Amino acid sequence: MRPYVICHMTPSVDQRIFPNQRRPLTEEHKGGERLPVALEWDAWLVGRVTGQEFALRDAPYPPHTGAPLPRENWFAQEEADAWVVVLDANGEIAWGRSEVNGFLLVVVLTQAVSDSHLAGLRADGVSYIFAGEREINLEGALETLHRDLGIRCLLLDSGDVIKDALLLAGLVDEISLFIAPTAGSNPPVFDIHGAMAALSDCVKSVNGMH
Repeated sequence: MRPYVICHMTPSVDQRIFPNQRRPLTEEHKGGERLPVALEWDAWLVGRVTGQEFALRDAPYPPHTGAPLPRENWFAQEEADAWVVVLDANGEIAWGRSEVNGFLLVVVLTQAVSDSHLAGLRADGVSYIFAGEREINLEGALETLHRDLGIRCLLLDSGDVIKDALLLAGLVDEISLFIAPTAGSNPPVFDIHGAMAALSDCVKSVNGMH
């Protein structure tokens, strides 16, 4: 079992990715950022680059001098109204906080992360899970989030790499688009080998639910 995954994007009228759209969503947000509030999601998924925007520390965590830390899932808290899930395979984000706009942080790591980073996450009260040795197993990560934290619906509102990877892995259940009244030269919404076929399958799956 895994969460239902909604891929939400705010493209321009020429189907280009609209910049500066990715922020934790609240009732106060307007336009394209207000739509997902009504979708009843309980987790917001972003990658390392977007996640880094919300970190409060400028420097990496200090060296860990204690006993080696086990590569096991660790939860500072197991219940929350909403989560921010951040894919950070090698543990590059030093947070300095445990939540973003009231949403608790949970980081998805690989076994390659250092003990120093794990100790820093614990000190900050940031929950983390492992999903793979050196590359993140997306399906495994989703299953863990559902099983251990009870996440039912996950909103993907991040960059091309994660969106494309989830789509090609057949892990996107629904596409949510809000067309912004602008045009630009940013990358197109779907521009990867096999993406359109995967999108077609996703649309067929959603249509089959009605």
